[in-house]
Amino acid sequence: MPSTTQRATILSIPNLRTRVSGRVIGPDDADFDEARRVFIGGIDRRPAVIVRVADATDVATVIGLARDTGLELAVRSGGHSSIGHGVSEGGIVLDLADMKSIDIDLEARTAWAEAGLTAAEYSTAAWEHGLATGFGDTGSVGIGGITVGGGVGYLARKHGLTIDDLLAADVVTADGELVRVDADHHPDLFWAIRGGGGNFGVVTRFQFRLHDVPSFVGGMLILPASPEVIAGFIAAAEAAPEELSTIANVMPCPPMPFVAEEHHGKLVVFALMAYAGDPAASERALAPFRDLATPLADMLKPMPYPEIYGPEDGDYHPLAITRTMFVERIDLAAAQTIVDHLEASDAAMRVAQLRVLGGAMARVPADATAFAHRDSRIMVNIATFYEGPEDRDRRSAWVGELAAALRQDDHGAYVNFLADEGEERIRAAYPGATWDRLTEIKGRYDPANLFRLNQNIPPRAS
Repeated sequence: MPSTTQRATILSIPNLRTRVSGRVIGPDDADFDEARRVFIGGIDRRPAVIVRVADATDVATVIGLARDTGLELAVRSGGHSSIGHGVSEGGIVLDLADMKSIDIDLEARTAWAEAGLTAAEYSTAAWEHGLATGFGDTGSVGIGGITVGGGVGYLARKHGLTIDDLLAADVVTADGELVRVDADHHPDLFWAIRGGGGNFGVVTRFQFRLHDVPSFVGGMLILPASPEVIAGFIAAAEAAPEELSTIANVMPCPPMPFVAEEHHGKLVVFALMAYAGDPAASERALAPFRDLATPLADMLKPMPYPEIYGPEDGDYHPLAITRTMFVERIDLAAAQTIVDHLEASDAAMRVAQLRVLGGAMARVPADATAFAHRDSRIMVNIATFYEGPEDRDRRSAWVGELAAALRQDDHGAYVNFLADEGEERIRAAYPGATWDRLTEIKGRYDPANLFRLNQNIPPRAS
């Protein structure tokens, strides 16, 4: 690997600007600080250069530069990694944000979409034709990162994960080759990018299946939180038709103007509901949740599908500690554990997020993709804000204690929500034979581990 002095000689920003069509942003440029910022707060890394690539040729050039210099390569789609994998300290950032082309084939019900699109941008374009592909629950997330990790979102129970609608992809590999991958071409690489994260190359375009979603009901339902309401909510979500996906955030109620002030700061179930079906049928599906307690706010209504993402504040960069896990049940005892831990903390924001899975995503065989947790029943994400370095250890301990208290027999993890938790937790995302197959594929497509700034899967030697 080149020394620091050699790298400084090799990496010439003026020369790089003559070699790529996209924008090259260096430390001396006025927008460098904005360009290096990622979603999560507290990340202050200064890369040597940021390249806003324009096409696959640019991507290959930047990969070649990282390979030749030995500099760390960060690949960024939307910048929402919970530990800032979208930016490097002293390395090269390959930023896909300017690659936003989308080509919708109405007859085939498919779309070719570049990896710099956000979930909201893609969904808005598809919805113009009454069509949708399921991504996550945040509109500003890049489709590149969420897709290669799996994609658990509002349509997961009805239509499966994002990767279940992935038909093909264009991938630039570590040696700079652009390959088309699908079930018949490079099928092993196609398997790996469906859940294996960014370990195997840079996906520049995805071909997705589109679903007819002629009507959609969604929005917020806020209920007072008690162990009975929390356990009842999960039971209702498990019994609900597959058209309904839910996200239940158990948390202190923010000071929202549409909730009476007396409830601000008290524990609530802040639920996001998404019903992809007939509005009349949605009333029957949603009734059990409304019956759990008198809602503090009921904002469920028919809406265009992209509206479920809601507005976002571009200046919002939270200091947060997170943990993800799967559990088999949230019964009354588990719900009481959640309430007890939330009430014991004085963090400005703390939350236990509960997502009932199942439905279409569970009918895919566990070995069909690198996402292996098809039988997992409930995803739990725990998060808390912290105020600064002096506060971080205390808040991190709280997250760990609640996770340990909720731990059951499912020890898996969803890679897109993993924090900086070490190799053991990465392996939990890829259990057993899945890990073995991924390391073998990594050894063939990226033997030098060029794509290592991620939840890393090391290459296995041939």
